[in-house]
Amino acid sequence: MEKTKKMARVSLHTCKLELSRTIINRVHIIFHFIAILSLLYYRASYIFNNDKSVPILLWGLMAIAEIMFTFLWIFTQAFRWRPVARTVFPENLPADVELPGVDVFICTADPTKEPTIEVMNTVLSAMALDYPSDKLSVYLSDDGGASSTLSAIKEACFFAKSWLPFCREYDIKTRCPEAYFSKFGDDERVLRSDDFKAEEEKIKSEYELFKVNVEKAALEGSVENDRSAYVEVIHDDNSKDRESDDNKKMPLLVYVAREKRPTRPHRFKAGALNALLRVSGIMSNAPYIIVLDCDMYCNDPASARQAMCFHLDPQMSRDLSYVQYPQIFYNVSQNDIYDGQARAAYKTKYQGMDGQRGTVCAGTGYYLNKKALYCSPGQEDKILNEADIKFGSSMEFIASLISSNNVDTFEMKKLSKAVIEEAETLASCDYEKDTQWGKEIGYSYDCLLESTFTGYRLHNKGWRSVYLYPKRPCFLGCTTIDMKDALVQLIKWSSGLLQVGLSKFSPMTYGLSNMTILQSLCYGYFTFMPLFSVPCLIYGIISPLCFLTGIPLFPEVSSSWFAAFAGVYISSLVQHLYEVVSSGGSIRTWWNEQRIFLIKSVTALLFGSLDVLMKWVGITKASFRLTNKAVDQEKLEKYMKGKFDFSGAKMFMIPLTLLVILNTICFVGGMKRVITTRNWEEMFGQAFLCSFILVLSLPILQGLIPRRSK
Repeated sequence: MEKTKKMARVSLHTCKLELSRTIINRVHIIFHFIAILSLLYYRASYIFNNDKSVPILLWGLMAIAEIMFTFLWIFTQAFRWRPVARTVFPENLPADVELPGVDVFICTADPTKEPTIEVMNTVLSAMALDYPSDKLSVYLSDDGGASSTLSAIKEACFFAKSWLPFCREYDIKTRCPEAYFSKFGDDERVLRSDDFKAEEEKIKSEYELFKVNVEKAALEGSVENDRSAYVEVIHDDNSKDRESDDNKKMPLLVYVAREKRPTRPHRFKAGALNALLRVSGIMSNAPYIIVLDCDMYCNDPASARQAMCFHLDPQMSRDLSYVQYPQIFYNVSQNDIYDGQARAAYKTKYQGMDGQRGTVCAGTGYYLNKKALYCSPGQEDKILNEADIKFGSSMEFIASLISSNNVDTFEMKKLSKAVIEEAETLASCDYEKDTQWGKEIGYSYDCLLESTFTGYRLHNKGWRSVYLYPKRPCFLGCTTIDMKDALVQLIKWSSGLLQVGLSKFSPMTYGLSNMTILQSLCYGYFTFMPLFSVPCLIYGIISPLCFLTGIPLFPEVSSSWFAAFAGVYISSLVQHLYEVVSSGGSIRTWWNEQRIFLIKSVTALLFGSLDVLMKWVGITKASFRLTNKAVDQEKLEKYMKGKFDFSGAKMFMIPLTLLVILNTICFVGGMKRVITTRNWEEMFGQAFLCSFILVLSLPILQGLIPRRSK
């Protein structure tokens, strides 16, 4: 009780409504909505008009496209209604307040697509978090079961014995060794002593040897797809005399390769995370976890303490499920032609959703309260009701649920052989049979986007979340640098999300019954976003064809109705430009986002929608597409120069290619007709639309047309 009073007396964080943005957004919503209503009225009034100069089918298709745009636009306004920004003060955490335990979960699946050296850098950065070592545990889930990964984590542990003390003694902020020894760590080397420089050279030599050993092991390792569960404790300070020097203490480090059989359900990343929940429950049993992608390293060691500013706040902790950090990428080029930084999500939508009881779970870089995965807020005393039915037959794991949320009784267990054997049982294929794992317990199996859907279910149960965007990125990762990986990733996301939108869990039905209207609309945008492909295709096909044949689809420029169409279009462009500039972007950023939105709408979003349709009729089954994180130097050079790379993605580009060719032919033929007939006023809207698409497509045409070698 005394500790709670202390926490209540200090300010650990602030939440500020971005008032100017809120006012501008709400005024824009009113103006834009009036223009949309006028536009739709114009479309509808044509049906009752006796003059049918335009075939009703074409007019109806355009009306359907505009209704769908309106439908999706309404969703986006929920993000703009109440954007907030948060600040934390970890220095205000009382020195005598005992910090809770934190388990770090890192998942990897294939060393050929997820380079082992990158995975180990993420492990090392997590081990080096500025958090008490006896309260920190790091678990690596290796779904590939590769011997090279096991060898590499042992090498990482050996190197950590030098790396961690170095970081702590000299207060190094960049604790990912690869990042530190590259240009990213240059600012930490200025004005340092000779002793520091000598120590740094020694550590650098050790790191180079570490890399050689890891790369050598990677050449000999292979993925095993039929294997028993294997758990190995790589480092445990409790297994021997405790290290007296705080700088030399290291967190618990555990390697987990869950059982994998070709004939058993795999459950992909959700299955790996649920296995880690159970294994960690009988080992470290921390009340909080942080989930990291294998290429998303910790860039600020203070992230755990920052997250605890929310989790330890007695006014928030009762119903706070997770603290989400943005995904920031270190390899984004100045052009960022593929919108790898996802500015619209992390600088606009997530902040807006934070003002509606919490943002989506991004799948990496979030600190989560374990009990949120087991029960609803205020129902902690009912966790053990029918425990064996919900959690399985392990008495050790069920016993861990009693103390996992009690900071005062938290203590690392001595990891005996019996504990390791029980952990392997918990990581077996059969353990989840006839339990609630993947249903009501742990990460959900109802969607391939396990974290996003699980976060959605948590919000439905009454939990809330917060979004923190600190000045120094707490986590840095590697974004896609070619069109193929960007599209494959988006197809997976769009397919999974649209399946949710069309299922019994739809935000428009299931969500509205449990969440606020605005939060449901935010989730509605993400789940129905793939439907953008339909109106974009209608506009991109019907409008140019009618321009070619001289069929007017928009009012004449001199007509008062033209103002409605122009108002909607210009209003959308200006709103987008405002959001880009106000979030630190440029005109180039705005233009690139316009272009990549068009590309993704008629390629990845379209294929994602078709994927859902094919699964619905039973043609395909759910599959997990792993993005290739290995760096291709040729692709990297093209990306840095701002050149589109369509190699390997030509099948996905078929709709876009046909659309560009169609618009080119229709623009040439349509302009010839307009010049001959001089009906500029009647055809201006379609001429502008067709030309705008072509301007956006110029660099795409350059990427599609192969150049002759000199």
